[in-house]
Amino acid sequence: MRGPRRRQLIAALVITAALAVATLATAFLEDRLGVPNASAIYLVAVVVSAIAAGTWGGVVAGIAAFLLYDSLFVQPLYTLTISDPGEWLNLVVLLFVAIVVGQLAAIMRARADVAEAREREARSLFQVSRVLATRPSTAAVLPALADTLAREATMSRVWMALGPDDARERVAADTGKGPRPPSTIHVVLRRMPGDTPAQWLRVHDPSRRSGTRDVAGLPHRVRIEGGGATFGSIWALRPRDAGEPDRTETRLLAAAADQIGQALAQDRLAAEAQAAEIARQSDELKSALLQSVSHDLRTPLATIRAAAGTLRDPDVVLSRTDQLESAEAIEREVEYLNRLVTNLLDLSRIEAGALRAERDVFELEDLVARTLDRLRSRLADRPVEVGVDSPPVEVDPVFLDEALTNVLDNAVKYTPAGTRLRVRSSELPGEPFVRLTVEDAGPGAPDDALPRLFDKFYRVPGADRGSRSGTGVGLAVVRGLVEAMGGRVAARRSELGGLAVDLDLPVAAIPAAIALGEAG
Repeated sequence: MRGPRRRQLIAALVITAALAVATLATAFLEDRLGVPNASAIYLVAVVVSAIAAGTWGGVVAGIAAFLLYDSLFVQPLYTLTISDPGEWLNLVVLLFVAIVVGQLAAIMRARADVAEAREREARSLFQVSRVLATRPSTAAVLPALADTLAREATMSRVWMALGPDDARERVAADTGKGPRPPSTIHVVLRRMPGDTPAQWLRVHDPSRRSGTRDVAGLPHRVRIEGGGATFGSIWALRPRDAGEPDRTETRLLAAAADQIGQALAQDRLAAEAQAAEIARQSDELKSALLQSVSHDLRTPLATIRAAAGTLRDPDVVLSRTDQLESAEAIEREVEYLNRLVTNLLDLSRIEAGALRAERDVFELEDLVARTLDRLRSRLADRPVEVGVDSPPVEVDPVFLDEALTNVLDNAVKYTPAGTRLRVRSSELPGEPFVRLTVEDAGPGAPDDALPRLFDKFYRVPGADRGSRSGTGVGLAVVRGLVEAMGGRVAARRSELGGLAVDLDLPVAAIPAAIALGEAG
């Protein structure tokens, strides 16, 4: 037995027990102790009954106290006849006082119940608001909200289904296990305009299969709406003997549905804003890419076309030296295009998070020497000072070669012929890194541009770049490659007066046995 019937039975038992105790106490006081009139004891029973059962309990207890005292303690006994007119006055006063005291006690109890219900409602709404305010996503916190509603709204089971209509609703959270009992009848909360309380309306849905509704309870449904859209429903099973949800429980379910609806509407708006931002950035990226590479593609293609046309023209007689120069120009421009395409592909892999370094232990001096030897022709018109002497590093040799190539190529591109270059290494005290520095004696870059040099498609404004403006990709690729190896990059003013790029590479962990063997 649950709900109103159980509460009525408990109230009846309390009233009966209070009157019985009051009767025994009155009999003891008047018969054993000789108290002439102990009828006031019944007032205690009336107050207890009013507190337990409300106004009706106080009135019933007051009338019952009047009748019990009249029949058991007023002469003649065991009848409702009163021989002494003074006893009439006592009994009437007892009845009046009992009813008034009972009503006052009931009012105070009702106010206390209302205050307690409001406190419970406020606490429940605070829990719902707090969960939604700190949510990583609305869908992730629906199970916690379902548990709160099941506990605070006196429901045996609560589940939340999301979807724009009944046919597409899918359960996103459920406090119970197993299949949900079907029913052809469910109760829907109807919102009313203004401050009018919402109403529960029974709905018959012949499309649903009838099931164990008498056992599991009657399904209650509250629509989740927000921002002019329907997002789903809160479903709850309430036992039939529990009655309809009271005002506090109804307000809690309605407020929770409203807050969930607003949160889902915010999620939708955030997703739309993010999609719009991604589309905007994608358009900007495409525009920047086209703007960056268009000139750098046209220049080498024009050179290749001119050199190839010269070689193919039968009317032009070229010496062996001119032929080699044309072939070298074609090879040089093809190499440049290959490097440009490689950088763009690497940048796309970096942006997609698909770059994976295969790290191993190497001598940094050997890797740097290999790269400088490969770039000897490109660096021929620039004096290069090399000072690399450091512990072994744990890097991907392909990544480091490409990163160092891009840094050197950047130095060649933005410095005039004959500019001094320096490549050196240094250990960082207290840090597990070796710093490889590439610096030049060129014009350098403004201080405010240094933090942005490694941003994709960023080019220093106003800098003299010669025939090629650069794509703004090379240093962005350098950062991606070095960070993929567990390192870091930074740009600063060079001691030579130009630009210095620092590549911090992870030091290799040498096993203790090998270190001791080398020391010995």
